[in-house]
Amino acid sequence: MTDITANAERDAETLRSRRGWFIVLGIALIALGIIAFANLYVATVATVYYVGILMIAGAVAQMVMAFGVKGWTRAIFLIGAAILYGLAGLFAFMDPLLASTVITLLLAAMLIASGIVRIVLAMRERPRKGWGWVLAMGILSIIVALVVMAGWPVNSLWILGLFLSVDLISQGLGWLFVGIGLGRV
Repeated sequence: MTDITANAERDAETLRSRRGWFIVLGIALIALGIIAFANLYVATVATVYYVGILMIAGAVAQMVMAFGVKGWTRAIFLIGAAILYGLAGLFAFMDPLLASTVITLLLAAMLIASGIVRIVLAMRERPRKGWGWVLAMGILSIIVALVVMAGWPVNSLWILGLFLSVDLISQGLGWLFVGIGLGRV
């Protein structure tokens, strides 16, 4: 047996021995997704706070870099960007409902952009098998974006929470099925 085969078998055995953890993780994420789904408004506010924390952390990192790079004349741009980023993060904490409105609109715009990219990619890959799935996902992204935009700004109170709960549940199902699948190997 080669070293690669032996390592692969050891890795597979390690995963099988930990299959219960995959199942527990899956169940926990599904439960969290159901809890988020039960109160989409709270889940939306939590999402906005999470985005705010990330933006403030990003602002601090940019500020550290701006002052750490001596003699760089463009540091003023980093400082300016860090200040704007930090202010946006603080804004998320000061007015999470308005921030959710802005984030929801940005989400719709990003879904349209990613849908267009997928459609273009699908058209370029048309001779290959599976190109239709990429096209379908691109069209679906645009449809979801249009539905989000049609309900905007009212749906901003719950749409981010809905996306969070769907993501948690789908991740949970994925890990749960990985754990179950490890028992069949």
